[in-house]
Amino acid sequence: MHSKKQAAVKYYVGIDVGSASVRAALVDEFGTVVAHADQPIQIWEPQPDHYEQSSADIWAACCLVTKKVVCGVDASLIRGVGFDATCSLVVVDKQFQPLAVNCEGQNYRNVIMWMDHRAVSQVERINATQHRVLSYVGGVMSVEMQPPKLLWIKENLRKSCWEKAGYFFDLPDFLSWKATGVTARSLCTVVCKWTYTSDGGWDDSFWKMIGLEDLVKDKYEKIGNHVLSPGESVGKGLTPEAAKDLSLPEGIAVAASLIDAHAGGLGVIGADVKGHNLPCENQPITSRVAMICGTSSCHMGVSETPIFVPGVWGPYFSAMVPGLWLNEGGQSATGKLIDHVVRGHVAFPELQSKAAASAHSIYTYLNSHLDLIKKSLPVGFLTVDLHVWPDFHGNRSPLTDLTLKGMVVGLTLSRGLDELALIYLATIQAIALGTRHILETMQAAGHHINTLFLCGGLSKNPLFVQMHADITGKPVVLSKEVESVLVGAAILGACASGDFASIQEAMAKMGKIGRVVQPNHEHKR
Repeated sequence: MHSKKQAAVKYYVGIDVGSASVRAALVDEFGTVVAHADQPIQIWEPQPDHYEQSSADIWAACCLVTKKVVCGVDASLIRGVGFDATCSLVVVDKQFQPLAVNCEGQNYRNVIMWMDHRAVSQVERINATQHRVLSYVGGVMSVEMQPPKLLWIKENLRKSCWEKAGYFFDLPDFLSWKATGVTARSLCTVVCKWTYTSDGGWDDSFWKMIGLEDLVKDKYEKIGNHVLSPGESVGKGLTPEAAKDLSLPEGIAVAASLIDAHAGGLGVIGADVKGHNLPCENQPITSRVAMICGTSSCHMGVSETPIFVPGVWGPYFSAMVPGLWLNEGGQSATGKLIDHVVRGHVAFPELQSKAAASAHSIYTYLNSHLDLIKKSLPVGFLTVDLHVWPDFHGNRSPLTDLTLKGMVVGLTLSRGLDELALIYLATIQAIALGTRHILETMQAAGHHINTLFLCGGLSKNPLFVQMHADITGKPVVLSKEVESVLVGAAILGACASGDFASIQEAMAKMGKIGRVVQPNHEHKR
């Protein structure tokens, strides 16, 4: 129990909507995750490359996990709420009711997911315009951004959806609206996924050129004409209705949101590194790159002046750290690729039973199996004759080519556990080489990067981490809290509450580093 004299600890709630689940955490002012819960959400795939969700299902999951993490906590100590989410597109009518984004007319399925690739022909036409706003997305817009999806809706669901739509939200902004009743958008979403520029706002000529002039008419009411910096407080805080839904006090601060990867970046990139003998110590934050590695991976680097990097998204002003420009590299399939390669191998059932028998996860078992077969050489040399090209789902950065496919060179007729372990290793190396390709492209354009900060599910795999250190030649910093994305969301809530003077101050206090992994220089060759 707290003694009367001791100041009570302050808490913040971070809510993270991923692709397949919603997670919430109660985080204290020192960045420690005190409670954590998750809940799966539904994904519909009515046809290939079409992925849909339901905003009602997502909000219900947000309420469920939040109730779990605040259960039994003195509500007066909870000071703020922050949301992050995938950059999926939510469509509602003028009364904020869900509108179908599908031909079946299923209104509850009103979200086009970030990974939906239905708008390929639309994005090709948008890129053919070579409009100046494209220079802020590495020169080529991705099919995963919102303008091609909006154009697809107009061309394919004109009567049933486009003409009835009242608002098109990025999912992180839908959540802050649901919590506060305010339709303000976050600078993070509109800058990164919708072509808003922090200096000029919306560019009328772009929307007219691509055939979406209707959005310009009502002063951009449908896609947002009130934009806030991430972490700024929205409206008057939680509405009575949302407070009841979430089991939180009415009126507590709600922050302008972030996209999920950007919240992960926020959770790790600003950590205090004193005493760890790192090259980024006493250097500006611009010497760091945050890597958020899960199903896919994002590489977040910041700079004080705008740097245009071919094939890398950005520069985006204030999209992650206020006052700094963000460049965002990415790999479309990383955790998903490792899983695909391992589970698709003929020796997978044998791996499964051996891992179960030794009470280890399949990846822990594979890592120790590689140690067993490597003999005296470093583990990396096992794949001297086996090479993977990892673009099984196209290349996001720096080649920006959706049509690229994956490749394996050096296959033999062997089909045992040794071979499975080797192709697993070669896949991880290929992903790390992809990261090196992105970092080299960023450095050639003017970034000065000396340290990697890793978070996300893959950062729990020591082989993945060590290969990234060895192949890039840079030390890798792992955060103390594995759930850095949730810490990032909580940092937003902390900022909105007014308990910290700035995002930078909250990042330094709440982003804690755990372990440092140095490159093994013997492996350099």
